[in-house]
Amino acid sequence: MPADDLPDVRLLQLFDLLHETGSVTRTAELLGQSQPTVSLALGRLRRQLGDPLFVRHAGALKSTPRADALIGPCREVLAALRRLGSHAPAFEPASATLRWRICMTDASHLTLLPRLLAHLRRHAPGIRLEAAGIDAHTEQALASGEADLAIGYVPWMGQATFQQQLYTQDWVCLADAGHPRLGRPQADDGGDRLDLARYRAEGHVAIRSGTGARLLEQALTRARIERRVVLELPGFLGLGAVIQSTDLLATLPRHIGQELAGRGGLTVHACPLAIDGFPVGQHWHARLHQDPAHRWLREAVAGLFGAPAPQA
Repeated sequence: MPADDLPDVRLLQLFDLLHETGSVTRTAELLGQSQPTVSLALGRLRRQLGDPLFVRHAGALKSTPRADALIGPCREVLAALRRLGSHAPAFEPASATLRWRICMTDASHLTLLPRLLAHLRRHAPGIRLEAAGIDAHTEQALASGEADLAIGYVPWMGQATFQQQLYTQDWVCLADAGHPRLGRPQADDGGDRLDLARYRAEGHVAIRSGTGARLLEQALTRARIERRVVLELPGFLGLGAVIQSTDLLATLPRHIGQELAGRGGLTVHACPLAIDGFPVGQHWHARLHQDPAHRWLREAVAGLFGAPAPQA
């Protein structure tokens, strides 16, 4: 029999129940189907197997010798399928010895990576974590298995990639706490001295990395502002020390600004420039969507960094 003509699982289940009950009515009840539907399916099964399989005798269906010969192999196949369907190897984080490669921005190395690493060391101490950058090859890295997860703003991901939004980012400005012209936000006069005129006049540190940098450049173009850039950095490494030792400003996403300010000596100011916010999410390839270990990792990331649910 050609493979295309083999009975599908639903027909095997029907055959099993008919052989056990000897009744189309009872089989229809057990399957939650109508009697005509079961009768049509039986007709299809008879044509595929080239045998009547069941004949009516004394008000009941009696199996033919062909049906009796096939019922054993049929039930073996159904049992194997049930075992296959129920086999979902559990992930035991405490004893796991996997290696996970996660793509993220260098800002996330400061804001997200320490908390994620601490969580893994507490709950899955045998996991080895590797941090990689986010770039134009990130989607291919997820598809090939070179990377397991990407966390960040990655708007170019394709349809083969799942994503879950964690939080949204807006923009702030970072300055030294002793800045000679700004002072601390919400000072005694009740306001923030960093207005758009002051923003234009001050010197700036420009950060060229990060997928959100394009949004900042678009906002500057819309506002027709050309910043007086004194220093240009490829990333956020060393930015805190530079800002703390100068009177320069940095415009950056809120999470990294708050993280650097929390280490002391810096202040966060409301950004006077209207810049589009952006979503930060976790992204993974479809081939890992049902993997128990990967699901545990995604749930950990969502639990650590996901925005809290709104209160009812």
